[in-house]
Amino acid sequence: MRRKIKTILSVFCLCCGSMHAQNVTLENVIKIAQENSLDAQIARFSFMSSYWQYRSFKAQLLPSVNLNGNLGNFNHSVVETRDYETGKVNQVNNNTMTNYLTLSLDQQLAATGGTISLQSYLYRLDQFTYNVKTYNSQPFKISYTQSLRSFNSLKWEKKTAPVEYQIAERKYISALEDVKLNATALFFNVLAAQSEYKQSLATVADREKLYEISKSRLKLTTTTKGDVLQMELSLLNANMAVKKNKIALDEAMYALFSYLHISDYSQAELVPPFQVPDLLINTDDVLQKAVTNSSHSLEQKLQLLVAKKALAQAKSSKGIQMTLSSELGFTKTGQTFDAAYKNLMDNEIIGLTVSLPIFDWGVSKGKVKMAQAQLDIIKTQIEQNHLDYLQELRKKVTQFNIQPMQCRDALRAQEIAEERYEITRKRFETGAISVTDLNTAQQEMEYAKAQYINQLQSFWNDYYSLQKSTLYDWQNHRDLTVDFDKVINQ
Repeated sequence: MRRKIKTILSVFCLCCGSMHAQNVTLENVIKIAQENSLDAQIARFSFMSSYWQYRSFKAQLLPSVNLNGNLGNFNHSVVETRDYETGKVNQVNNNTMTNYLTLSLDQQLAATGGTISLQSYLYRLDQFTYNVKTYNSQPFKISYTQSLRSFNSLKWEKKTAPVEYQIAERKYISALEDVKLNATALFFNVLAAQSEYKQSLATVADREKLYEISKSRLKLTTTTKGDVLQMELSLLNANMAVKKNKIALDEAMYALFSYLHISDYSQAELVPPFQVPDLLINTDDVLQKAVTNSSHSLEQKLQLLVAKKALAQAKSSKGIQMTLSSELGFTKTGQTFDAAYKNLMDNEIIGLTVSLPIFDWGVSKGKVKMAQAQLDIIKTQIEQNHLDYLQELRKKVTQFNIQPMQCRDALRAQEIAEERYEITRKRFETGAISVTDLNTAQQEMEYAKAQYINQLQSFWNDYYSLQKSTLYDWQNHRDLTVDFDKVINQ
């Protein structure tokens, strides 16, 4: 509960800081999303599931203490007995109660697949018809069971479980990068809608002013009625665009802030990330970081291990099967509890069970061949997938490295379009150009602004995509990490 309150307060502070200042940056949005979004919570729950699965596996490698028993097992029935001298079968009345307890310390051995146990056993039989009590004890017994040719699942789990947990850790970091990408897309959707809405408001103000100028010029006969009507139509279209863009902005704002789990965002205004870092990323560095940091290599390693495990299992089920069972300890039977623990007798048992299929019509051999073929397929797929993975990374790097220049060009295009529109508007006021020329200049300006926002979005989307692929922060030159102890203890 303390952790939850602390998290809520930290997120609230982030949100409130942005709302009061009426400025929401991309960095704010990402921080809140990684702390508060449902995607971030799902990523954590998924990681915790993998964590407890790994903890359960590690617990299998440790000794376990177990208490087993059967208490109050009353039996009043008629049973068959055979006279050992004559062989005659008699029906006799059975009136007994049995109780037993076994306390054991068990340890599985991953190296051999066997199980070693230390046990203490006590059994009591009450025969009420004869008023007789019998105790049987085994105060100490050590036993060992070992399958000599069967499949050792624990040995293979010891190979695959750590890899699965490493994959879970890296997938959690990758999932947080997915949150960044989602939050970035929603942020720029709002930014584009916000820009269009502001532009439409400015256009209405311009058109109202220019409409009044057109009417004045009509009185002075320096313009025509058609030009005035065209300006009035332009004003009406601008008013309709305001309403349309306001609806689009509201929808985009709702999508963003519902993703962030924030309900009060009426004062929020998004600030574009104008400063784009001038990054040029080396392709070889990206490939090296991707192979080292991401889950790609581990997933391929796990695929290969699983295929080899299946082959080993198929081979172990073929041919003779043998199981060794042995125990060594002490035992005693007596009429009283104390007698069952005095003058203990040796108790040694050892045996080997054997199973040999004589003829199975090639079933076992077929399973081995299938597993071997599947292993060969996996090896080929891994090789091809790795090549495709590296090629996709090269394309991402090439695409990203042109983004800083694209952003600078788009910004310059926006500045030129804005300046040209101002010049065109002033010329229209003097009657030097028509409404059509003014509308053309306005459309070019709106397009240039939209293109600039699109280029900013492309830059940050490509950058965070590279971060996700490599789990590396290319701005600060450090690996992306998570305090997993903190995540586990939350």
